[in-house]
Amino acid sequence: MLWGRDAAEIGRMSAERRNLRYLPETPFPEGLDVTPDLPSAVGAADVVLIAVPSHAFRATLEATRAVAHAPRVAWATKGFELDTGLLPHKVAAEVFGAERPSAVLSGPTFAREVAAGLPTALTIASERDDFARDLSRALSTESLRAYTSSDIIGVEVGGATKNVFAIGAGLCDGLGFGANTRIALVTRALAEMTRLGVALGARRETFMGLAGIGDLVLTCTDDQSRNRRFGLALARGLSVEEALEEIGQVVEGYYAALSTRRVAERLGVEMPIVEQIHAVLYQGVDPRQAAAVLMRRPVGSESR
Repeated sequence: MLWGRDAAEIGRMSAERRNLRYLPETPFPEGLDVTPDLPSAVGAADVVLIAVPSHAFRATLEATRAVAHAPRVAWATKGFELDTGLLPHKVAAEVFGAERPSAVLSGPTFAREVAAGLPTALTIASERDDFARDLSRALSTESLRAYTSSDIIGVEVGGATKNVFAIGAGLCDGLGFGANTRIALVTRALAEMTRLGVALGARRETFMGLAGIGDLVLTCTDDQSRNRRFGLALARGLSVEEALEEIGQVVEGYYAALSTRRVAERLGVEMPIVEQIHAVLYQGVDPRQAAAVLMRRPVGSESR
C-alpha cells in the first residue's frame, strides 16, 4: 500500500513493478501488490506495518484505524512527533488505544542494501514478546535477521535522535575536521542519546545494540544517509533551504533537531551536540562557531 502518493506515480509503480524514483534497479516481489486504496490494502490484514516519515505518522494511523480491523500494528517510523514530543508508540496508543499490540522496527538499514539482498540485521521491539517474535519470524530471511527487544522506548529514542547527529557528522566531514572529530562526535552522540533515553524510561544497554550505536554509526559514516549528505551540503555553503532542496527527500534530522531539543529541555537532559546542531539549522549559527562552542565546554567526566 502506498499512502500519500499521486495516482500517476502509483500507476507507474504498478506497471513497471518497481519504485522508479528511489529503487529503480530492484523489481517488486511477485507477492507484492501496489494500490492507492487503503481499505483494500489493510482491511483484512492481521498485521499492519506502516513506514512513513514521522510528520505523517499520526495522520496515517488515523486513516488506517478508520478502515482496518488488524488486531496488531507495527511501524518503521523514526522520530518524536514534532508538535507533542511523543515517541511513535505513544502516538499509536492515543490513536489505537493502549491495549492494541504494537511494535517498532528499527536499526541500521539502508533501503538499497536491503532491497539488494545484502546481509542486514535490525531490531523489532514490542512490549508484547509474542508479537515481537511473530514479526521476527515473519520478516527474517536468509539475508535479513530480525532480533527482538522489549525496550520499545530505547529502540525508538535511538531512531529519533541518530539523524540529528548524522547532520553533525556531515558538517564535520564537509568542513574537513578529520577522523578524530568524527569519532569524537559519534561517541559523545551515543552518550547524549543514552541520557535522553534513560530519562524517558529506556534501558541503557539498548543503546549498545543495533538500534543505538549500530544505527548511529551507519547514519553518521555512510553517504547513503540523506541526513549526512544534508550536513555535507551545508558545509559546502548551501543554505538550509538549498540543502533540503538538493537532497530531494525528507531529511528527518532537520525536524528531529527541533523536536529532540524540545524533549531534552522539558526533561532537563543535557544534549550539547543537539543544541549546537539546532543552532546551526534554526538560528543561523556558523558550523565552525558551533564546533568551537562545543570544544570550549567545561571539561568533566566521560561517564556523564
